[in-house]
Amino acid sequence: MRLDLALVIGFILLVDQFTKFMASAHLNYAEPVGVLPFLSFTLLHNTGAAFSFLAEASGWQQWLFLSVAVGASGYSMWSLRDPGLCRWMQTGFVFLIPGAIGNGVDRIAFGYVVDFLHFHWGSWSFPAFNIADTSITLAAGFLLIGWYLDVRHRPKLQG
Repeated sequence: MRLDLALVIGFILLVDQFTKFMASAHLNYAEPVGVLPFLSFTLLHNTGAAFSFLAEASGWQQWLFLSVAVGASGYSMWSLRDPGLCRWMQTGFVFLIPGAIGNGVDRIAFGYVVDFLHFHWGSWSFPAFNIADTSITLAAGFLLIGWYLDVRHRPKLQG
């Protein structure tokens, strides 16, 4: 893997773990701390996936999500070896790796993912998330754009 890509991955992972550590050390669980009119820091523990999907399951979901994180990280690292990979796909895989690893580390260490970023406006509220979740979301966007733009993935039209 190229050094510049490894440094970006390491930086995102470091920021994710540091912010989760700071949130856990300085916030009281489920007590919002207002930062902006639309943003609060609210420490929450998520045993599920995005939007607390499967959070109420009996614990087996931790192994499923950890397996997905390991698989996604491994596939991403393997894919980054392709010299013909378009920039969009490359960027997507670079963002996917630290997001998957960051949340995977939480699952191994704590049995849940530390969330603390909470956006809201009036009665509207978005579920709390973290830097790793942001990285995964950005990865999905870059990968979709890359997949669309990369001619190797387009279906062949019969003429």
